[in-house]
Amino acid sequence: MHDLKLIRDNPAGFDAGLARRGLAPQAEALLALDARRRAAQTAFQEMQARRNEASKQIGLLKRQGGDASALLDEVAVLKERLPALEEEDRVLGAEIESLLVSLPNLPDDAVPEGPDESANVEIRRWGTPRSFDFTPLDHDALGAQLGGMDFDAAARLSGARFVVMKGALARLQRAIGQFMIDLQTNEHGYTEIDPPLLVKDGAAFGTGQLPKFSEDLFRTNTGHWLIPTAEVPLTNLVADSILDEKDLPLRLTALTPCFRSEAGSAGKDTRGMIRQHQFHKVEMVSIAHPDQSEEEHQRMTGCAETVLQRLELPYRVMALCSGDMGFSARKTYDLEVWLPGQQRYREISSCSNCGDFQARRMKTRFRPEGEKSTRAVHTLNGSGLAVGRTLIAVMENHQTATGAIRIPEVLRPYLGGLEQIG
Repeated sequence: MHDLKLIRDNPAGFDAGLARRGLAPQAEALLALDARRRAAQTAFQEMQARRNEASKQIGLLKRQGGDASALLDEVAVLKERLPALEEEDRVLGAEIESLLVSLPNLPDDAVPEGPDESANVEIRRWGTPRSFDFTPLDHDALGAQLGGMDFDAAARLSGARFVVMKGALARLQRAIGQFMIDLQTNEHGYTEIDPPLLVKDGAAFGTGQLPKFSEDLFRTNTGHWLIPTAEVPLTNLVADSILDEKDLPLRLTALTPCFRSEAGSAGKDTRGMIRQHQFHKVEMVSIAHPDQSEEEHQRMTGCAETVLQRLELPYRVMALCSGDMGFSARKTYDLEVWLPGQQRYREISSCSNCGDFQARRMKTRFRPEGEKSTRAVHTLNGSGLAVGRTLIAVMENHQTATGAIRIPEVLRPYLGGLEQIG
């Protein structure tokens, strides 16, 4: 959510930020509504003050035996007009908020310019894609050969974009998730959380999923939303809070199922596990001091990269351009892992600095030491990593000519020392 005061102070800068997102100017419309609202508030306050003053004068005149009829008529008129001004203030306030909550975060100055993913900028690469002496298979063909991935059974149970995992592959997927949550907690200092998978409107609003992206979520008949990522409950743990500066940064992580409707994805990645309605993911969230959020962003991205390095998976880091970032982000790095079966890099993690955008929606602040005033915190989130896509990458990068899967060394303790599947 945007700070209206900052828009008043720099309307041209606000519109320039929206233009980088490919959006039309909004400052003039917002400030016109704001001016009308402030005029209504001023008129209300002046009328209320005059009514109080007139009421005192009426009391004085009555005690002196004077004629207070004119003042009584004036107070009656004021009493009649005040509710209309109060309602005007409420309506205009709702219009302003409705417009503000529909607008995405403004890009950081360092974000590359561009309309879509074609303008994303590669920052660095790690690892060299493996040279195979056979034609590598993609993960769904490998999974079918190993008898561990059943899309037909899932379709009968649930429809498209689901999978039934079996046997060794189900165990491998579980091992990957366990390895990642252990890494983020034991080595990177994140506190593990086991959050609810169902959240109320307020939580989904706080992180920016509502009201604009309700079609991307699954809703229950109780009015709850299935979480699209653990970012939602983890970040909202500090909603409506004033934190102590000494407690920042807070670093939280969770391994949870996630649920996405994949609205607008018709025809995209219809085969395999790349784009599913249900999947597991390790999420990282940081609640940071504004002066430290850029440093925290770099750190979080490094924590995600470590997973890929330990699993011996080649990847590249991409800085997303202004037209490709998520709604709440002001700066995002995507990690893209190499998939031999597709002969291309595919996204496996997004790490975003949201600045104070989510904090304003959640009303989350901190009190600097020695000060009475408060400031909005900065929030960050990132995948560390998506478990299903990591399974895909392990299968495709570590496959053998016989269709077996070599187990990366860091996963073997989670699999009883198993060195390969198949």
